[in-house]
Amino acid sequence: MRTGAAAGHVGYYHEAILFDSDEHLLAVVVPFLLDGVEAGEPAVVGFGDRNAALVRRALPAGSGVTFLPGGDLYARPTAALRSYRKLLAGYVGEGARQIRIVGELPPAALGATWDWWARYESAINHAYDDFPLWSMCAYDTRVASPGVLTDVARTHPRVAGPDGSHLPTGVYTEPATYLTEPRPVLLDPVQRTAPLVELTDPTPAEARAAVRAADRGQLPADDVEDLMVAVSEVVANAVRHGRGPVRMRLWNGPDRIVTTVHDRGTGPTNPYAGLLPSGDGSSGGLGLWISHQSCNHVRLYRDDDGFTVRLTAGNPTFPV
Repeated sequence: MRTGAAAGHVGYYHEAILFDSDEHLLAVVVPFLLDGVEAGEPAVVGFGDRNAALVRRALPAGSGVTFLPGGDLYARPTAALRSYRKLLAGYVGEGARQIRIVGELPPAALGATWDWWARYESAINHAYDDFPLWSMCAYDTRVASPGVLTDVARTHPRVAGPDGSHLPTGVYTEPATYLTEPRPVLLDPVQRTAPLVELTDPTPAEARAAVRAADRGQLPADDVEDLMVAVSEVVANAVRHGRGPVRMRLWNGPDRIVTTVHDRGTGPTNPYAGLLPSGDGSSGGLGLWISHQSCNHVRLYRDDDGFTVRLTAGNPTFPV
């Protein structure tokens, strides 16, 4: 039997915490976790070091709350999805009727790579809906930009308040709609320079060779190999499922390699493409999912000229 505000709810009960002080955060999180422990439910914290320490100090000794290592958990959206689904399946296998989790993204995720984390926040409304999960995602309103907070409201059905309230955001948008909306594209600064490589209708092998030739040693060898795999998959998708010509461009930065693959088609029909492995036969689903495992940032976008996938290996962050 589910407890608290999620009592009677079936599937994923997804909330945001929009906090502006440590006291505000603790006033929401501590009762949420302790009520879960009292009800015999797994209570889990996926915070970064600072806020995890803050919550630890506020909890009584031996509280029974589980703390996850926050650093690697949110390395990439697909990694977070895999880790959490495995965790949730384990708890359900042990008989859990409800699982409570509080989590937060690292500060870097709120900048240049926010677009794929916004997609993650939307997609998990579907991806976790087969579990009895009640989670709260914490966002510091002193740090998050207005654009980020707008996306948070649209990807979370509710906001949990320090007074014990659980109020609808009023602008929540179902994932199938949110994930297919056109969005402004923030160009990586290197894209404002002439590309190092520009190929038309490359084969996957030619795309891999172009990445290898562009490597100047600024990235670990594994990152370059992963980018080669991702570019190969995306080029193969564009050739097989898109509409030619297929154009690949590559830029070299001091701490990253940025590649785009463009075709004149409309892109995948699956709104979860890249974040979840396609199980419905959608075109390009597996290749995009592989690319999301392999790169430090992936951006999908459509315009009047077609569909583009941007792949970044190395440091994907830059001032915004």
